[in-house]
Amino acid sequence: MNQVMACIDGSPQAAAVCDCAAWASRKLDAPLTLLHVLDQQQYPAAGNLSGIIGLGSREYLLEELAALDEKRSKLALEEGRMMLDAARQRAITAGVAQPDVRQRHGDLVESLRELESDIRLLVIGKQGEDSGVDTALIGSHLESVIRTLHRPILVTPTGFTAPDSVMLAFDGSATTRKGVEMIASSPLFKGIPIHLVMVGADTGDSRALLESARDALRAAGFEVQIAIRAGEVEPTLHAYQAEHRIGLLVMGAYGHSRIRQFLVGSTTTNMIRTTTTPLLLLR
Repeated sequence: MNQVMACIDGSPQAAAVCDCAAWASRKLDAPLTLLHVLDQQQYPAAGNLSGIIGLGSREYLLEELAALDEKRSKLALEEGRMMLDAARQRAITAGVAQPDVRQRHGDLVESLRELESDIRLLVIGKQGEDSGVDTALIGSHLESVIRTLHRPILVTPTGFTAPDSVMLAFDGSATTRKGVEMIASSPLFKGIPIHLVMVGADTGDSRALLESARDALRAAGFEVQIAIRAGEVEPTLHAYQAEHRIGLLVMGAYGHSRIRQFLVGSTTTNMIRTTTTPLLLLR
């Protein structure tokens, strides 16, 4: 579990995914692997089509279709290799010494599940190559990846700029307390100011939890600001982020509180859909 792994495809987010993964690889001093998965539904492995076409006089058609499928699959594999080569060169230019590349044929989610033990951080675009030009959409595989993997997942929009500040959406839960510990110990956040933001009522208990988290981060050498804001989670977090020009948002992937009602309601999907900066989801 030591690699930064980046999902590379033909989407508009691919360059940002590569740049974000290169940044994370350098900050974490961890190997970078660039992964391309050829969709088995779009480019299935060769199969027996005789039951569909029939036998006898139409055997030539069967042979033509099989050859066409093989050609399409080979072209798609070659396109994937070209994307990986371009991403590898981009990562090297960004300062990554020896990025690795992998290409697989199958399902993206299943491939990532099989590779999970090697993954320290997954970087993936919020849209895939089949999502079109509407930036409000999210990729069809993304929610399944978030549901399946038990690793931090860094979701990138179309562009990437190395963040000069980080906001953790904090609710005092076990996941966000673990997030504080991760930020305190991870080289990924070293030297970057941290904002701890809680959405809800400004009660004594809430403020005590927030101040305890602030003190832990300050003890680790971080510059920390805290805030409690009332309102709906998504617009309140985005408004704070815009107000303070924060470059990276960190939040829990799912849970019970209002901030962490992810994948069982609309909050996570909406946050991913509307974010214009990288979003790090914790499990």
